Amino acid sequence: MTAETDYPVEPPLIDLPIKTASRGFYDGFSREVTIPSKIIVSLLIMWAIFFPVSASETLTAANSSIIATFSGWYVYLVAFLMLVCFVLAIVPQSGSLRIGNPGEKPEFGRFSWFAMLFGAGIGIGMLTYSTGEPMAHFANNPDIIRGTIEAQTAEAIRPAYVYTFLHWGFAAWGTYALVGLAIGYVAYRRDLPLTIRSALAPLFGLRLSGGWGHVVDIVAVVATILGVAVTMGLGVEQFVAGLARLGLGDWLLDPDGSSSALAVIVALFVLVGASTLSALSGVGRGIKWLSNLNMGLSFALLALFLVAGSGLYGLKLLGVGTWDYIRTLVPNSLTLFQGGGEFGDALVQWQLDWSVFYWAWWIAFAPFVGMFIARISRGRTIREYVLGVILVPSLMCFAWMTIVGGTAIDLELSGAAQGSILEAGISDQLFATLAVLLDPAIASVVSGLVVLLLMTYLITSADSAILIVNTINGAGESEGERRHHILFWGAALAFVVGSMLILGGIDAIRITMIIGALPFSFVVAIMGVAILKAVAYDLRRKHHGVPTTAQACNEIAAGK
Repeated sequence: MTAETDYPVEPPLIDLPIKTASRGFYDGFSREVTIPSKIIVSLLIMWAIFFPVSASETLTAANSSIIATFSGWYVYLVAFLMLVCFVLAIVPQSGSLRIGNPGEKPEFGRFSWFAMLFGAGIGIGMLTYSTGEPMAHFANNPDIIRGTIEAQTAEAIRPAYVYTFLHWGFAAWGTYALVGLAIGYVAYRRDLPLTIRSALAPLFGLRLSGGWGHVVDIVAVVATILGVAVTMGLGVEQFVAGLARLGLGDWLLDPDGSSSALAVIVALFVLVGASTLSALSGVGRGIKWLSNLNMGLSFALLALFLVAGSGLYGLKLLGVGTWDYIRTLVPNSLTLFQGGGEFGDALVQWQLDWSVFYWAWWIAFAPFVGMFIARISRGRTIREYVLGVILVPSLMCFAWMTIVGGTAIDLELSGAAQGSILEAGISDQLFATLAVLLDPAIASVVSGLVVLLLMTYLITSADSAILIVNTINGAGESEGERRHHILFWGAALAFVVGSMLILGGIDAIRITMIIGALPFSFVVAIMGVAILKAVAYDLRRKHHGVPTTAQACNEIAAGK
């Protein structure tokens, strides 16, 4: 078509062929992506199981070097991703462009859309950190380190929520939104494969059909498995802590309070097994149903804290905290602490332990969540997409952190908790809060509800991740007979989480994830540039009457 038509701007690329096998075990899959991805993940598992000391020492040394060298890269990259998203949404011309063909209607209603966004994106971490993070920053944050306020006092609450919101707000969801938009925009407007490499096509075109495209997808698969492993690890730890609170036996916990090896194995067998079965049923059935259940249970638990806990206090914190967050968002997003001086080293260490860890986590999680968001967001405008993906889940996280975490802080400040919440491990703090807040019998029932909610969140996250990895390996195709590959990735995820938890605890998973996130962080940065170019060129095409979608290009070609 382009050869016969004299356009001032070339129409977009509407075909990115990716070689896939036509028969055999890898029928419908890209062997060049799937086999290396499986080998890398399998080698990581075997290394952790058979050479635990070497793995631990090597990972720890690599983590220290990466964090020290690339902390500024992570901080400024996430700020850039947020900026790109909001610019595209706010500019009227770009915000009105649709992720799909003009006039196309969304596949899912808004409630199911929000439920799937929330469940797949951040549900497990929110349950673990809704009390854990505000309580941690209540005891230590940059203002406390500088000596301007005293730890665990009323004055420490507002800065505690500034940093809590910084980590769980626009930074997280802006990262997910950017990746999802970069993929979905070209997949649904230009009929490119729903895979990571397609997001870079506005910059590199057909070159991504070959080796470089394979590398991008392999990096995305490995980052996805490691990013989801952190979330699964946190969820399993809290799941086991909840079962122990329900009195299901001393075998669940080791003497130091961490999950026992047997408890981890049993929990993973049940949870990953259920998630694999759900993945086999697809997005429209198992994942959608579980996500709606997650949302319903989440609102029920939040309503309980609102009524029985410090609801009014939490709502006040929500208002004040949101204002403080927006007011400080720009400087805090661009702040990179420097060592030296009286407080410099402590501030640097705090930022490495919290902000930089989170930025790496969100980036490692982004191929999975971004692909999943792209999969469920077809037909929405860029403005609706960005505002929906960033604002609504952020506000939900803020509400959880203030109503649930605010209740925990209020119980400690009033003396009712007598330090029992602060002294509990982060996986047990939500259950410790319930134990102080409610009568023992009611606390057991609600703890059971939290365990059930954790289970559904874990299953939703794991089955979504398995399906997304399969989609990347399948060159963007999510349908077909791929049960054996779903089973492999379910087992691989269980082995990654189990081996790391048993041999090195959650810190081992965190370290591995930070290392795995680094290669994909460069891919995400290029995605930000690619989506800006894609939208800018489509606006130019629209101005000159040049087709901007695959449908329009095909219609013109068919009319000749």
